[in-house]
Parts: sequence; structure tokens; C-alpha cells
Amino acid sequence: MPLLTSFRPLLRVTARLAGVALAAVALLAPASTQAVNPADPSKVLRYIFIAAETGFDPAIARDLYSAHVVQSVFETLFTYDYMARPAAIVPQTAEALPEVSPDGKTYTIRLKKGITFYPDPAFNGKKRELTMADYVYSYKRLFDPKLASPHTWLFEGKIKGLDAMAAEAKKSGKFDYDAKVEGFELLDKYTLRIHLTQPDFNLGMILAHEPTSAMAREVVEKYRDGFGQVMANPVGTGAYHLTQWVRGSKIVLEANPEFRGLVWDFKAGTDPDDQAIMASMKGKKLPQIGRIEIYVIVEDQARWLAFQDDQIDLFQLEGALAQKALEHGKLRPELAAKGVHLSRIVDPELSYYYWNMKDPVTGGLTKEKIALRRAISMAHNVQEDIDIVWKGEAVALDYPIPPGVVGYDPDFKSSIPYDRAAANLLLDKFGYKKGKDGFRMTPDGKPLTITYTARAEASGQEQLEVWRKTYNAIGIRMKGDRKVFAELLKAEKNCQLESRTSPWVADYPDGDNFMQLFYGPNTGQNNNGCVQIPEYDKLYAQSQMLPAGPERDVLYHKMTRIMEIYSAQKMGYARYRNMLAQPRVIGYKKHPILHAEWLYLDIDKSARKVDSK
Repeated sequence: MPLLTSFRPLLRVTARLAGVALAAVALLAPASTQAVNPADPSKVLRYIFIAAETGFDPAIARDLYSAHVVQSVFETLFTYDYMARPAAIVPQTAEALPEVSPDGKTYTIRLKKGITFYPDPAFNGKKRELTMADYVYSYKRLFDPKLASPHTWLFEGKIKGLDAMAAEAKKSGKFDYDAKVEGFELLDKYTLRIHLTQPDFNLGMILAHEPTSAMAREVVEKYRDGFGQVMANPVGTGAYHLTQWVRGSKIVLEANPEFRGLVWDFKAGTDPDDQAIMASMKGKKLPQIGRIEIYVIVEDQARWLAFQDDQIDLFQLEGALAQKALEHGKLRPELAAKGVHLSRIVDPELSYYYWNMKDPVTGGLTKEKIALRRAISMAHNVQEDIDIVWKGEAVALDYPIPPGVVGYDPDFKSSIPYDRAAANLLLDKFGYKKGKDGFRMTPDGKPLTITYTARAEASGQEQLEVWRKTYNAIGIRMKGDRKVFAELLKAEKNCQLESRTSPWVADYPDGDNFMQLFYGPNTGQNNNGCVQIPEYDKLYAQSQMLPAGPERDVLYHKMTRIMEIYSAQKMGYARYRNMLAQPRVIGYKKHPILHAEWLYLDIDKSARKVDSK
């Protein structure tokens, strides 16, 4: 394939296509603007997505790749300290961290003055200042029934009057954005007081999550499609704006001329790498990098060749590629000698296996359906999955909260063992008899087949092979299904996948962000297995009333045991995130929550390899 032989032709062809795509994006730079953004247009960072993006509406996008762009173009009230570990909340557009009432039900937040949106035609050539009304409008959008946001859960049941407003919109067929909501009290254009129905100890982190970014109403009304979505025309107050987009191929971000600029002023730990970053970056005006070029390259070998050929500056190793660059978790000497830098963390991620609880074959709470799912759980070798699919670059998990996230319990042990002999006996006991061909039938005598869906790429094929081995070991036919990422996400949201390995990377570093994955009312949003277990849902609601600590941990343990009893899902693993940076990339350190760290980086443009072809 051409992509495997040379990366330079891809860059040239994509650049030509991007010129055509720009007209559709409809983003126009003003004729004359006094630039305040300190970025150098000649500093370019080239990056790779391993799967295609879906679009850039903060209220709609729910994939990691689109989130990189959303986080660069838009801004939330709060963000995370780039260097702090564990992750720490800091103000972004807010003046300071919120003032919280003693009962934890009232948050008062003040906005920095003078922040302006990118000068888009939606504003009729005028400068448009960000106000708290933009945030209120954006929060309301998450509840517009027509929009069908997958992020409604962030505020659901929490903001006084917001759920009632959404319920009324469902009845009338129209969402009234001008109606007042008791929970959003605008004291003035720069001050918002949020009134909660109950204490929410994660609200600060939720307000740092990109779906709560500020969108301007004028932009939505100018560019929205028939569903009310603005996936192709992101206009925000962030350091970058979108200038080129060839779907599933190339994305270009350039410095927003109206961005106010920041100064690199973070505290570094005692780690020598941290100290080196601070020495090279402290006091620099941000952003330094004027242009971000993102290429979508699905094939492992093509990504590796692009990095080796110095066509990519920052690169994620995944699966088989880790073996090419790492040795016992360390950078291979030949790469280290070239000055290549490795930033390696265990992602705050849970990859878990689920069986669709709405599916007629795998779903249901009857004893025989529970026995089917539990037997499959017992038959699957998680470590083998890690070794074959991810080449050892993951850690097995028994608990739904991964390392690095508040609430993680390293001592928790699953009550469901890996035991294929016992799994077969369990299926025999509950009527899943084998036919003459050696494959099992359902208790009512019909052929038993389960479909497993994976991404249409090399790791997806390996997942299919590992799971086929699992199902063969217990006499169940498996049908393999491969889908492109965007198609897979759409089907999953609509409860149309029977079984899958589903990865979830933390939106915010608290256990609540993982326990909500299995909460019944979140079906159609983040509850990919469409599971609704009343005992679990009741305990989850109770946990929402508690701060992180021993009392909440007790509930989380009970909830995890309930999950094991019904076996609608099985815990899998958290993968290592290995990021390689070329020597010219200055200041890079993988952040556990932030996706797009390029705001905090610099490029030594004199060290770039010249393309003479």
C-alpha cells in the first residue's frame, strides 16, 4: 500500500485536499488583526491520530481524537496544572477556583475579563467578548433533546431546574434557551452562581471537562446542522483555531490571533526530567508553536515509518510498535542516542468487556443468562489478551477504577476466576448443551452465536482472534465484526453492539467517572453495555452524595461485587501510554488528563530535518 512505502506523498496529497476542504469549514482570518498570541507561525508540530476524529462540537464529540481539537479550540472554566502529579485543577478562563458554600451546594465562579472569541464571520466582523452567559448557554445545550448530547450525565439531576427544563422541551418539542434556570444565577456578565440539588464534590473537575467548554450562540445559530450540531465549524476562545480539515486524513490548527497568551510558570518536582523541562520552558510566553498538523494514520507500520523518517514530531506507541522502541519499558539505546524522548504512564483508563444487556441472546437477568455471561468471563484470559493484542503494554485490572484515579484499590480481587473447565460445567448446568458439531445451543434448543465487534485495524483483528479462542474453549460460536471507529461509536451509543472491549480514558481523575459507566440512566451516553441493575443504580445514587474517602469506597466495593454477580461486564486492563518525541520537541510530558499538551510545548525549528524531495 502507498501509505506503507512513503509518508511524504501522503503529506503533499493531503495538503492539496485540505485546501479544498477549507472552504467547507468556512473559517476566515480577519484582514487585519493586532496579534496578541505569542506563537511563532514558523514553529510547526506534526502529530498522529491512530483513528479518525468524528467532529468538533464539545456537546457531541465523545472520542479521544476529536477531544484533542476541542481542547485546543475551546476553553473551560478550569483546566489542569501541566506539571502537577497527581492531576490538580487550576483556573483557565475563571479568575480563581470556585467559592463553595459550607453545604457544598452553591458554587460561585468569576470569569476573567477581556477574553475574546476567534474573529469568525458569525460575529459580523466585531470582537466578541466571552461572558458567563456563554457558559450557561453551553451547559443548557447538553440538555437540548434535539441535540441528544452524550454528555447530559455531567449535570443530570444536579442543577436546580435544568432537568425540568429538559422535560418540558421533550413535551413541547422546543428547547427554550432564553428561559431562566434556577440553578444558573448570573450575578453579572462575569459572575455565575451555580445552585445544586445536592452536594457535588466533583463539580470543579466536571467544569474542566471539554463538553462544558464555552460556545457562542451566534456560532451555533450560523453553522448548526439539522440536528443542532456544529461539528465542522469550531469557534472558541482557545489558543488555536481550525484552518483545514480533511475528514479522517488531516487536521490543521493555527494560532488564534485573539488568544491572550500565557506564561510558562509551573512548579516541577524533583524528577530530573521535570527539572529539565522547567529549565527549558520557565518564563516563556505560551503558546510557542504556531501551527499543529495532525495526520490520521491507522496502520501501525506506516506510523512507525513516518516517525523514523522524521515526518512526525510527537507519536503514540501502541500495540506491536512498543516492541520496536522499548526494551523492558525503557527506550531502546539507539533511539536514546538520537535524542528521542519517551514519556510513559499507565493511562487512567479502563478497558472492559461487556455483553449488551438489551440483546436477546446476551441480555437479561434470568439465571441462565447470568450463567452464560459469567461462564464467558471465567473463560477469558485477560493476561493473554494483554500479551497478544497489546504486546504486554497494559496492566490487568480486577477493579473498575484504574491506577492514578481517586478510589483505586490495588488490593481488590475479583470473585470470578479464570477457569475454563468450570466455565464449561456452568454452561452444562444451565442448559447450554453441545450439539453434534461441538457447539452449544441455547436452553430452548436454538444455535448459540455471539457477535464480537472490534475496530477495523490490526489490533482489532487480534482482539477478534483472542476472543474466538475464548469462545471456542467453551463451545460457543463467535461471529467477528469489524467497524470503523466512528461507525462503532454510533452503534454502541444506540445499544446495537452485542459484545465489545470498550476503553474509557478518564474525563476527570475520580472514581465516579468510571462507576458511572455502569449506571442505568447513563444508557445511550456512556453506559455502553446498556446495563440497568437496580441494586447498582441505588448505590451509585448514594455515592453521589459522598466525597472521596472510606465511606464512598465501601459503596464502590459493594457496587463492584454486584457487577460480578450479574456479569454484564468483566474488568480488563489499563494500557500504558508511551509517547515518543523528537529531540526538537521541548517541554513534553504526557499529562494523565489533558489530551493536547502542545499549548505548553516549544519546538527547536532549527533542528528540523529538511525535506529535499
